[in-house]
Amino acid sequence: MLVSVVAHRSIMSEAAAANGSPSPAPTPEVPATELAQLALEDEPKVSFADQFKAFSKFGDSKSDGKLITLSQSDKWMKQAKVIDKKITTTDTGIHFKKFKAMKISLSDYNKFLDDLAKTKKVELSEIKQKLAVCGAPGVVSVSAGKAAAAVDRLTDTSKYTGSHKERFDASGKGKGIAGRRNVVDGSGYVSGYQHKDTYDNAH
Repeated sequence: MLVSVVAHRSIMSEAAAANGSPSPAPTPEVPATELAQLALEDEPKVSFADQFKAFSKFGDSKSDGKLITLSQSDKWMKQAKVIDKKITTTDTGIHFKKFKAMKISLSDYNKFLDDLAKTKKVELSEIKQKLAVCGAPGVVSVSAGKAAAAVDRLTDTSKYTGSHKERFDASGKGKGIAGRRNVVDGSGYVSGYQHKDTYDNAH
């Protein structure tokens, strides 16, 4: 749509120049916000039906995208965060099995969602919206903050215990081979003695 608007203005200017007629008065520039909106309208949007086809093929290379199983439906709903504390896999199983079939079509799936929404007192439009915008099958976003916190916790050497603790010094730097092998100390001091090499300084 944005391209067509720009092209139309260009053609009008060229036609005026060829006829020798004065160029039309310059039209005011389209605001940036309007241009952005036009650009968004040009982008293809994934529909609920497109998502149904994609998830009905998920994990089944032989599927033609016309029928979906309960397992595929549950994966879709989990990814879309439809399955939560209010709607569980037990609920989806009960309503799906009312159709007495292993796979159901898009029209039956709409009936399944309608029945589920009424029973659980959830807006059908809200469920469909979540299912439409959850992304491609298997694409799950991970919170960078949570991932970073987990890595920090697992790499904090001060929390290591047992033999793992012996592989790092007090600053958290690895001891290398000394931290992985029992190196014999021939100094004559017992293990854990705190005042090694201090006798001569004290006498």
